[in-house]
Amino acid sequence: MIQVLKVSKKYLQGKQEICALNDVSFGIEKGEFLSIMGPSGSGKSTLLNLIGGLDQPSTGEIFIDGSPLHGISDDALTLIRRKRVGFIFQFFNLLPILTAAENVGLPLLLDGVPFSRIQEKATHLLESVGLGSRTEHRPEQLSGGEMQRVAIARALITDPAVLLADEPTGNLDSHISEEILGLLKNLNQTGQTIVMVTHDSRAASCGKRIITLKDGGITEDIAISGSSS
Repeated sequence: MIQVLKVSKKYLQGKQEICALNDVSFGIEKGEFLSIMGPSGSGKSTLLNLIGGLDQPSTGEIFIDGSPLHGISDDALTLIRRKRVGFIFQFFNLLPILTAAENVGLPLLLDGVPFSRIQEKATHLLESVGLGSRTEHRPEQLSGGEMQRVAIARALITDPAVLLADEPTGNLDSHISEEILGLLKNLNQTGQTIVMVTHDSRAASCGKRIITLKDGGITEDIAISGSSS
């Protein structure tokens, strides 16, 4: 479903060239739950951004369902991000002036879809993440765990091919983290493809497979036995 082929990403820092990723190749099957681990500076967030079309590789190729993410226009990348990819961030990125339901519907609102057409689906998604009674609440009225649930519902509003989670539990306490990870596992069991970046080995073990990065390269790629239970 997702192919990453000989991907490298280099940046200029002053006059010095920094290699964030170096000749990385792997595939992700439909319905997989892949965790990406590695120390700070290993390239894991860079890799997630490339898979999500937030950036493009310096060299190499990336495909989602056969559609290339490399060598295409910014407009084409934007369209893929809106239609094919759902993002979950560590700090939620909710708009404070919008209700939970409006935040969930935001990706479709940005595409010009009237909220009257979105509201039912947004409400259903909030119910599916346990927030059916919070649809009219604004972010300031929600706990951290509730805000992350809203962010997950928002990521699902476009029926994405892949859900990308960047340290989704990094800003939550251990109890709430377990709830969010359980929710992601349940989504995966319904067939949702998930790629999660985390520094937490316990969180990573919720996936079905772990890729470990170091110095911009893959050092380990292992399947997790019994992860679907």
